[in-house]
Amino acid sequence: AAASSSSSSVGGDGSSRAPDTSLFVPVPLKPVGDAAEEDVGAELTRPLDKGEVLKNLNKFYKRKEIQRLGAENGLDARLFHQAFISFRKYIMESSSVSADLHIILNDICCGHVDDLFPFFLRHAKQIFPMLDCMDDLRKISDLRLPPNWYPDARAIQRKIIFHAGPTNSGKTYHAIQRFLSAKSGIYCGPLKLLAHEIFQKSNDANVPCDLVTGEERVYTNEDARQAPHIACTIEMCSTNTPYEVAVIDEIQMIRDPARGWAWTRALLGLCAEEIHVCGEPAAIDLVTELMYTTGEEVEVRNYKRLTPLTVLDYALESLDNLRPGDCIVCFSKNDIYSVSRQIEARGLECAVIYGSLPPGTKLEQAKKFNDPNDPCKILVATDAIGMGLNLCIRRIIFNSIVKPTVNEKGEKEIDSITTSQALQIAGRAGRYGSSFTQGEVTTMHRDDLVQLKEILSDSVRPVRTAGLHPTPEQIEMFAYHLPDATLSNLIDIFVSLSQVDGLYFVCNIDDFKFLADMIQHIPLNLRSRYVFCTAPLNRKEPFVCTTLLKFARQFSRNEPLTFHWLCRHTKWPLAAPKNIKELVHLEAVHDVFDLYLWLSYRFMDMFPDAVLVRDIQKKLDDIIQVGVRNITKLIRASQSAAGPGTAEVVSEDFPLSRTKDSRGVSDRLGTKATEALSIAVEVPEERRAKNLKAYRSAPRQEDLKSHGRGSLANRLLREGLLTREMLRQLESEWQDQHRNGRYGLGSKRGDQNSSKEMGRNKK
Repeated sequence: AAASSSSSSVGGDGSSRAPDTSLFVPVPLKPVGDAAEEDVGAELTRPLDKGEVLKNLNKFYKRKEIQRLGAENGLDARLFHQAFISFRKYIMESSSVSADLHIILNDICCGHVDDLFPFFLRHAKQIFPMLDCMDDLRKISDLRLPPNWYPDARAIQRKIIFHAGPTNSGKTYHAIQRFLSAKSGIYCGPLKLLAHEIFQKSNDANVPCDLVTGEERVYTNEDARQAPHIACTIEMCSTNTPYEVAVIDEIQMIRDPARGWAWTRALLGLCAEEIHVCGEPAAIDLVTELMYTTGEEVEVRNYKRLTPLTVLDYALESLDNLRPGDCIVCFSKNDIYSVSRQIEARGLECAVIYGSLPPGTKLEQAKKFNDPNDPCKILVATDAIGMGLNLCIRRIIFNSIVKPTVNEKGEKEIDSITTSQALQIAGRAGRYGSSFTQGEVTTMHRDDLVQLKEILSDSVRPVRTAGLHPTPEQIEMFAYHLPDATLSNLIDIFVSLSQVDGLYFVCNIDDFKFLADMIQHIPLNLRSRYVFCTAPLNRKEPFVCTTLLKFARQFSRNEPLTFHWLCRHTKWPLAAPKNIKELVHLEAVHDVFDLYLWLSYRFMDMFPDAVLVRDIQKKLDDIIQVGVRNITKLIRASQSAAGPGTAEVVSEDFPLSRTKDSRGVSDRLGTKATEALSIAVEVPEERRAKNLKAYRSAPRQEDLKSHGRGSLANRLLREGLLTREMLRQLESEWQDQHRNGRYGLGSKRGDQNSSKEMGRNKK
């Protein structure tokens, strides 16, 4: 039930859509057992002949006039059928029914089946209570005028200044200078690292500033009085506190399928005399349109990159060609592990940064890489370097230009990186003020370079819509009308009925629903349940998810989650990791501590030991730093333990899109081909050749054509088992073999060439 702008909007005339009745879950009504009182209906008439009643009920169901009356009362074919099945079961299995219904059931034996409709409709509204309050539900879920949600902001005339420019253009710097010079201000950023950087910068400039993130509050005043300046993650900004200046960073994230609502809320709701918006020029038109609806004008200040950025005409091709200041960008942890191990094998040190590392570890690795006196001169990182870290990078090298993403429907896609993503990452090279006066960008593989140049030369796709998200108050009002519905079902119905205009979309709520379903069986009041479901966690981490479940269960019993309980659960204290699996677990434990701290600010009495937990989290950060500093040793240990030819160092499960054909790749290819496509980290060359040969001899699909339009090819691309370049090469070879009458069996030379290509495209 994830919704996008196309699935939850209304027409230009404002007319509402019919609700998605597949989301309406019937409330079970138990048939009446042995009546405590006498059966009045039987006394007034005669006992019911259940056989005759069943015949007449079925005749009632088939009447076109009855179906028409049902439709007029909100019962489409689906609801009409469900309501009838429930109504029939209720009558047939009840030992007695109300006197008026009993009399009608006896009367319809004489042919008046239409008289049963009022009783049927009453039953339908009992099992589908939303039928009686559809107008109210539509009003609650009407999201067409978001500016009106913020009366404090509408009461003042705000000045909107858009600082537009690429990475490394000084746009945020100029906004922050105004923030520092103001009497009061708030900085809203997408990352804890960014909020922490502004917090430090402000206090270093003798501008008292507090830090507010989901998991942390740091006050400059000893008595915890709020300072006039605040640096916060954007979800934590207050729309009730007045400020002189507000800074909203990375405004293009207003289109983010999951978090875009936070930028919309800040832009429309911050109560500041000046709003300084920083981001890509692609968001200018949308921000201007949104501010037009609030009656506010936008002043645009354009910035150009401060240092030159050059796209090289040659690819790196070999790690032997690395130079100091190089950063290799990968889009998976396993590629990070593979590349860092190969670099170490060449006698070079490298720093490692990826998204799931704690902030302290990221900063420590960045410091190590930036230090001119440190022998570490190479960085291997994911796109986590795109924002939040100041890095002295000479050259960005894309190890791959395909990246797994989640679309607006919550489905996994693997596709080439967007122009916006490529520019954000490439722009980190040659940072102004660093030791490198210009930046360079290239790819690891020659075949990717042409496509990267095309991507970088394209114009950035304009930001067209802003995200919205139902508020706790709206969900509470829904629950008032639908008290028997689960929270997950309430959200589904809300999104189904929601109405937005063309400037907005309803954000993806799959993570929310995942948590709602996970804790549905635990008895919690609605507000607490909602808070637990908005907890920031990675649902791909089983340990973190099970911990949230335990938190909720103990919370429901009104038993405080103490420091000692948490230590027992996480087996603290923990030792330094001996392999990658242990490092990944330590990262998950760090996330558990984050989760505890996040909940401690929302339920202080139930999560009372935040100070103690923060202390051990810092110690854990130090332990993880030790592991990351020795990451290549951990990789070797992991591969030694797993044996030769291990497909991957650590599982990288990704939520796949659900389709009618939900079979795995092995169902489509066979075991042989599936094994062949498990490209190993550091797999020997001869094994790669063997794998590719096995794949060639596996069962074929006739639609492996046109670079991935076929169903099999699309599946392999989506699941990361093939890259587009591998697909192009395989297609070319197969076509040659087909023309030579050898379809399905590769020549020796072809096998060797393919194994080299697959070695370059480890995916």
